[in-house]
Amino acid sequence: MTQPEIIIIGSGMGGASLAAALAPSGKQILILEKGDWLEDSPQARDGAAIFGGYFRSEETWLDQAGKPFHPGNYYYPGGNTKFYGAVLLRYRAQDFAPLQHVEGKTPGWPLSYETMEPWYTKAEVLYQAHGALGYDPTEPPHSAPYPFPPVPDEPVVADLAARLKAQGLNVGPVPLGVDIDKWLEGGPQTFDGFPNTRGGKMDAETCGLAEALKHPNVTLLRNAEVTRLHAEGRKITAVDYMSNGQSQRISAPVICLCMGAVKSAAMLLTSANADHPAGLANSSDQVGRNFMNHNISAVLAFSPFRRNTAVYEKTIQFNDWYLQGGPGNRPLGNVQMLGKVTGDILAAETGWPLWLAGYVAEHSMHLMTMSEDLPNPDSRVLVKDGKIVLHWQRSNFGAHHYLTAKLKAALRKAGWPIVMSKTFEKKTPSHQCGTARMGADPKASVVDVNLKAHDLDNLYIVDASVLPTSAAVNPSLTIAALALRAGAHIAGVLG
Repeated sequence: MTQPEIIIIGSGMGGASLAAALAPSGKQILILEKGDWLEDSPQARDGAAIFGGYFRSEETWLDQAGKPFHPGNYYYPGGNTKFYGAVLLRYRAQDFAPLQHVEGKTPGWPLSYETMEPWYTKAEVLYQAHGALGYDPTEPPHSAPYPFPPVPDEPVVADLAARLKAQGLNVGPVPLGVDIDKWLEGGPQTFDGFPNTRGGKMDAETCGLAEALKHPNVTLLRNAEVTRLHAEGRKITAVDYMSNGQSQRISAPVICLCMGAVKSAAMLLTSANADHPAGLANSSDQVGRNFMNHNISAVLAFSPFRRNTAVYEKTIQFNDWYLQGGPGNRPLGNVQMLGKVTGDILAAETGWPLWLAGYVAEHSMHLMTMSEDLPNPDSRVLVKDGKIVLHWQRSNFGAHHYLTAKLKAALRKAGWPIVMSKTFEKKTPSHQCGTARMGADPKASVVDVNLKAHDLDNLYIVDASVLPTSAAVNPSLTIAALALRAGAHIAGVLG
C-alpha cells in the first residue's frame, strides 16, 4: 500500500463526497471503510426483510436508561445512503440564521446560505439531482437549475397533489437523486428505504465514491474498522484499525473523520489520552453534545374507496408550514411523501397480521412530517465501558405534533377519512447530526468553518456531526455540499 497523504475514515455522504472533491488533487488518498460492498440478493427487494433489520449490523448501543437497542445504521461503502430516500433538499436560507421556534431559538450558522450556495449547486451535479424550481415560496435562490427534470408523479400521487393544491398548498416535486427508469429496471419497487443494489439511485457509493475511485491515487480499503486515533499535542499521529482480524496502524499528514454523527463523536471520546483527557478535539467539552435527530412521523391516509396503485410514490412535498403556521405563527416543518408502504412493510413496522396490513396499505397514501430538533448540550453521545450511550432529549416536539395534526386535517379534507400517524423512534437514524458542531468560537464548538478541528491541526471532521442545526429537511445534500467545500480547502492547504 502506498503511503497515504490523506486518510478518510468512512465512505458515507461526507467521506465519499470529500474523496470526490480531493481526488483530482493527485494526493495519495486512503479511504477506510468498516463494511464491504452491498451485494444484490433476494432480500434487497423484500420489504419484510429490509424493515425487519436484515441488513442492519448486530451492534448495540445503550439509551439513557442503560437499555440496549439496535441502531438503524448500515455499514457498507456508501453508508446509510445505500438505503436512503435519495431526497436532495437544500436548507432554506433562513435556516442559516438564528430562528425562533415554538420551543426555542436556533443558534444559526457561522456560514451564510450565500456562502453555501455554489457548493449546493456542485453537490446537485455530483448527485444528479432531479427537481424543479418555481413552486415553493421557501426555496432559496439557485444559481443554476436542477441538472435533471423531476421524477414523474404516478397518477394517484398527482391526484393527491391536486387535492392538496385545491386547499391552497404549494405542492411540487421533491428533489431526488433517482433515475427512475434505471431503478425500475430492477423491479417494481420504491427506492425509499430499499438498498441500491441494481442501480438507479444516486448514493454516496454510486456517485461520490465512484467518482473518487476513477482516480488512481485513491484507494478504498474495505472491512477496515477504525478503533482508535492517536494524537500528540496538536497533531493526529496514527490511526488504528482492524483488518482481517489483525490490528493495523497507519498515519498520514491529514486525517478526515467521516463516520457519522454518533460514531465520529464516540471515536473522539474513545481516543482520549494524556494530552487530550476529555477526548480528542474536545477542549470545548462539545464533542458528543447537541445531538439532534429530526422529529419525524409517518402519516397514513386511509380510504376503503381509494386504491393506491403507485409503485414508488415518493415524489411530492410542500413547505407551506416550514417557516410559519404554528402557535405564534412559528415554524413547523416539511411535509413529503414516504416511499410506497406495502403490506409486508406495514406488518413488519406495526405487528399487524399480514392480511390487515396488506388491505390498509393498498387503500392508503403514505406521507411524513419532519420538524426541527433543536440543539441541546444535554442531548448527547457518551461512551461508557466501550459502549456507545445515546442520551437523546427530543425538543420542539409540540410543534411536530401540531404539524402532523395540520397534515391530518388537510388529508381528511382531501378525501381520506381515516388518518393515522406513528413517530419514528431512536432505532431509526432520522438524520442524526450535531455532535461536533461547527463554529467560530473554539470554546463553544469543535470545528471551524472549514471543518478543521480547533484543537488539532491535521484533523477534519466531515459528516453530519458538524451541523450546528438540523433544520427540517433531509441533510444529505447539505453534508455533501460541506464536504465539497472542505475538500477544496484541504486541497488548497496541501498545495
